[in-house]
Amino acid sequence: MRGKAARWVKAKVYDYQQQLIREDELVNVENMRNKILGIEKRSHLLIGIFQQHNDEIKALIGKEYALGTLTRYETSLKHTVDFMKWKYKVSDIDIRKINHEFITSYEFYLKSVCNCCQNTTSKYIKNFGKIIRICLANGWIQKNPFINYKSKMVEVERPFLSEDEIDTMFHKTFSTDRLNLVKDIFLFSCFTGLAYSDVKKLSRKNIGIGVDGDRWIFINRTKTDTRSNIPLLPISSAILEKYSNHPQVNNQDRLLPILSNQKMNSYLKEIADVCGINKELTFHIARHTFATTVTLSNGVPIESVSKMLGHKNLHTTQHYAKILDLKVSNDMKALKEKFGDGNQMMLRKSIG
Repeated sequence: MRGKAARWVKAKVYDYQQQLIREDELVNVENMRNKILGIEKRSHLLIGIFQQHNDEIKALIGKEYALGTLTRYETSLKHTVDFMKWKYKVSDIDIRKINHEFITSYEFYLKSVCNCCQNTTSKYIKNFGKIIRICLANGWIQKNPFINYKSKMVEVERPFLSEDEIDTMFHKTFSTDRLNLVKDIFLFSCFTGLAYSDVKKLSRKNIGIGVDGDRWIFINRTKTDTRSNIPLLPISSAILEKYSNHPQVNNQDRLLPILSNQKMNSYLKEIADVCGINKELTFHIARHTFATTVTLSNGVPIESVSKMLGHKNLHTTQHYAKILDLKVSNDMKALKEKFGDGNQMMLRKSIG
């Protein structure tokens, strides 16, 4: 092949190569052949892939995934759909068009429009990143759009009740049954470490005899499906006994007549005001209180606390130990001030 024909072929080959590069496709024999023959490669759409991923998780609930995992990915999918309508005015997009700008715009949307904090934003971006990894593994995209993107979790203070605050609440009797009920269930969580969703689903089948011959709670956490085995302390057993004949307990196979999470948190604010607890009291603070004040502060090894909380790794539990170190540091500040400056000089003289 010579002359014009050769130059024409060479130009077409170059043109096809450039098309593949622009489309973020590999320049190989198969893709070049498809270009020459006019065979269009099937595009893969982001939302379709995300939905298929969620459908597969749903089919494996109770086997490989917890219901909480599905809920988180469904929320992530909704945010992704809403973001694309907000930013691009489209309902779906070719996965090959996802780039660094898409991700940073998505992050901005989550923080500004959705009013998500840094850590919540990072979690949604992480969920989105899993979909990108699926696309990379299947060869649907050649470049990772996350390659120059960095997002980090920030350390947040997790409030918890002190021993004095627990004692104040425990001995406080309220004039309404609803506040006494909320107080009791909150304290139950303080002494078991169970999250709201786990207390809500707690039933008789979750109570059994442990290795020590005493009653334990055996439950898979709603959020992670991780097993939690928790010895029942006397106060927890007493609360279960108190509500054992409650109509809601008998009719719905529950151990406690828990209200909605929204109502629990609303009534906990009333309880905090009456008890003089100057903290934004929510039900989840009970779980933090179990980890810190009830267990770690009383010498329970961090490995045991981690197992009772149902944490998948010790790193998550270590955050509570850091909180206690900070509390020790703050408590010692007053002592440092007492022995500072002039007092320090006197101390040196007495030692010398």
